Amino acid sequence: MDLSIGEVARRTGLSVHTLRLYEREGLLASPVSRDASGRRVYREADVEWLEYCTRFRASGMPLEAIRRFAALVRQGPGNEPERLALLREHEERVRERIAELQESLAVIRHKVTAYAEHVAAGRAAGLWEPAGSTVD
Repeated sequence: MDLSIGEVARRTGLSVHTLRLYEREGLLASPVSRDASGRRVYREADVEWLEYCTRFRASGMPLEAIRRFAALVRQGPGNEPERLALLREHEERVRERIAELQESLAVIRHKVTAYAEHVAAGRAAGLWEPAGSTVD
């Protein structure tokens, strides 16, 4: 089934401008087809690829890495080990970021607990005063 750029934008949540940018930047796994009038025509496989790209970006994958991955896919079979290496590198960066966020969450949880106890006990006034505070 052929989809217009507007339909793809609605389905993916990406703007028409972003879809054109992804195409210009070489982030798509295959060239976007055109109809007889020159309008872009997308396929379901394009939508699926865009969903991957969206997840890659949301997880912090640099555009250059997505571009490289897309180029490898466009080259066809034979470079799967390189694709796997690229994905594993990104997976490791995401795992490191998740660990950092878990550490930050632990600090936040500690502060939430401390504040909740002080508020519940009616001792919240002056909590966390900038100079010389000894309160959690």
